[in-house]
Amino acid sequence: MLIRNVRSIDPQVGLDDVLDVRIVGKRIAEVGAGLSAGDDEMLDGTGKVLVPGLVDMHVHFREPGFEYKEDIASGVRAATKGGFSDVATMPNTDPVTDTGTSVRYQIDRGIEEKKTRVRPIGALTRGEKGEALAEIGDMIEAGAVGFSDDGHGVQSAGMMRTCMAYVSQFDRAVIAHSEVDSLTKNGVVNEGRASTRLGMFGWPALGEELEIMRDIELCRLTGCPLHVAHISTARSLELVRAAKADGLPVTCEVTPHHLFLTEDDITDAYETNLKMNPPLRTPDDAVALIEGLVDGSIDCIVTDHAPHAKHEKDCEFEIAAFGTIGLETSLPLVLTNLVLPGRLSWQRLVEAMAISPRRILRLDPVKIEAGSRADLTLVDPRATFTVDLDYLESKSTNSAFLGAELTGRPADLFVSGRHVLVCGEVA
Repeated sequence: MLIRNVRSIDPQVGLDDVLDVRIVGKRIAEVGAGLSAGDDEMLDGTGKVLVPGLVDMHVHFREPGFEYKEDIASGVRAATKGGFSDVATMPNTDPVTDTGTSVRYQIDRGIEEKKTRVRPIGALTRGEKGEALAEIGDMIEAGAVGFSDDGHGVQSAGMMRTCMAYVSQFDRAVIAHSEVDSLTKNGVVNEGRASTRLGMFGWPALGEELEIMRDIELCRLTGCPLHVAHISTARSLELVRAAKADGLPVTCEVTPHHLFLTEDDITDAYETNLKMNPPLRTPDDAVALIEGLVDGSIDCIVTDHAPHAKHEKDCEFEIAAFGTIGLETSLPLVLTNLVLPGRLSWQRLVEAMAISPRRILRLDPVKIEAGSRADLTLVDPRATFTVDLDYLESKSTNSAFLGAELTGRPADLFVSGRHVLVCGEVA
């Protein structure tokens, strides 16, 4: 395959130029201007942007145990549609992904699909119960890329210290779901104006911030790399900034829904697709998070892709499931709201959606240069579309952005040289 006349952007190699890129087998063979076509299949990249394959390091594919919401096959299709060459799956399945066998199962199921790669994250504690260490070493041998008790977090500080001290021996990050259960119990929306206006139990920002404070100090004590999942408040971001200034190995991520939606978007229609964990916060929080993404304080953009069946969302707000899907809409939302208006550079986009996630998960770098693995996302920044049910590949349809009119989307995706997304359609 020869991709012709495409704007190629990769800050790892100082690249931002209109060039040709030749793929041979699983790797990039040549990058340069005016490459001869020979017998290569041609792909016209005029007006499009080529970047290293995108990575989402926080998704829920629900298999095993909750395949009625999503399975690895449908999740991989959604990820491919979204332009992701790799996704990291969270361990709160049934049974919990807490052994090497369960990690290997997900990897093998992903390989069977021959599209986006599945990179499992293992549980920190057995059954995510917070009582005893899971089989960390066994999971690393099987291919786990990080460790988390995502969904509720490790409530005991002593247990979290044990987890971090142990994981620190293996060059992996602990990914912290920051939530103090005793503060957030029964909460469904942000505590403050939203909870008062809507007449529902509030979820205080402190429920997130207090646990981030704790885990940063445990990082300082143990030296274990700490990655803060789905950061949602301005104060949480300040805590991460301060930890980085102290030289601690702390990173963090943000979701599109916490960047582009706020508690004010929840009206008296009680739209349950806007119920998520952590909840939508204030407009000031969203502004601060965007600023943190632009200046590099926030390392990654993730979706926290959380599929749910129709009956789990089509009910009263208080009892509806938490979460929104996001793989198909993540890149288009960032392009529409930040990149195309000039608020976020293409280089920062690549860092947040391709480079930093690979670094945090200890994956091999992917670069637009000869010899690199051919994991490439081709973006059409001019394509316009409406987020509707026909656009989604996920088994579930609980998107917080249904009806949104967006500009820019993945056009083609190559995974180890395989052309798995062709003209916006999953191959």
